Amino acid sequence: MLLLASASPARRRLLEQAAIPHRVRVSGIDEEAIQAAEPAQLVQLLARAKAEAVAALEVGLAGEAGRLPVLGCDSVLEFEGEVFGKPRDAADAEARWSRMAGHWGELHTGHCLLRPDLLRPELLRPGPAPLLATVTTRVLFAPLGADEISAYVATGEPLNCAGGFALEGRGGLHVERIEGCFSNVIGLSLPLLRRWLLAEGS
Repeated sequence: MLLLASASPARRRLLEQAAIPHRVRVSGIDEEAIQAAEPAQLVQLLARAKAEAVAALEVGLAGEAGRLPVLGCDSVLEFEGEVFGKPRDAADAEARWSRMAGHWGELHTGHCLLRPDLLRPELLRPGPAPLLATVTTRVLFAPLGADEISAYVATGEPLNCAGGFALEGRGGLHVERIEGCFSNVIGLSLPLLRRWLLAEGS
């Protein structure tokens, strides 16, 4: 059993499809307060903050709940040196797609796996180091006209996704090529998680 420190429906679906038992507990951290010079570092810091916040909430719980490994994840798209999280609004999403169409971007997802039973309750801080990694996948976006971009943004889907697209949804129509881990673009790298869980004996 895994505790997912994320409100993302896409990440929940990935775990369900992979038959990985899990529960969800949202961290509630202030993501805007966390900054980093590099996108790959930023998502790792955010993933760790989410996992540690949820693990701290689990400290002291009796039984299985207090021993579950906690998985934190966060994703951003890096395009021409700029970080794209979720678009602010429809106009922002259209402006991004106008730039991205026909070009490559890099989707970075930070991962952190932590066990609450390894936390020191008196400090609510981790003792042993958590497992940390950032997985990067290159994405080639299709060349799109203004009407296609407007129609996609009008569905509302881009407004809820890092980078302004959902590979597993309608956005998949507008992605021409993927180089790297496919599930990473959706929200988490299943191959990485498998290796971690095997190593942890979970």
